[in-house]
Amino acid sequence: MLRRISAVHENNKERVVVEIYGQYYTMKGESSSSHMRMVAGYVDDKMRKIASANPRLDTNKLAVLSALNMADEYFKLRQEYEELLKLLEQTAFDDVDEKNENAQLESKTDKE
Repeated sequence: MLRRISAVHENNKERVVVEIYGQYYTMKGESSSSHMRMVAGYVDDKMRKIASANPRLDTNKLAVLSALNMADEYFKLRQEYEELLKLLEQTAFDDVDEKNENAQLESKTDKE
């Protein structure tokens, strides 16, 4: 269960204490405390979901399986992102080619 324990702002870094799978952790970083809580909540949800399907797993194995699941999600999303970037680049390139072709056609018709 994720609960807001505390949040402190120090030296341009946020510090927040969160609970993940029954353990308390202090998170410190440049992200907002609400973002860090959201990340911690995601990890907590993953661990609980995997634990409910595999009740005999100890916490260490549960943490590793959760990390593997999140890494798999990350790599799939990164691949989708890279494919979308390529598609956008190709679309932009095609638009430039089409504009050049249209300009050449206009130039020819103006000369005639």
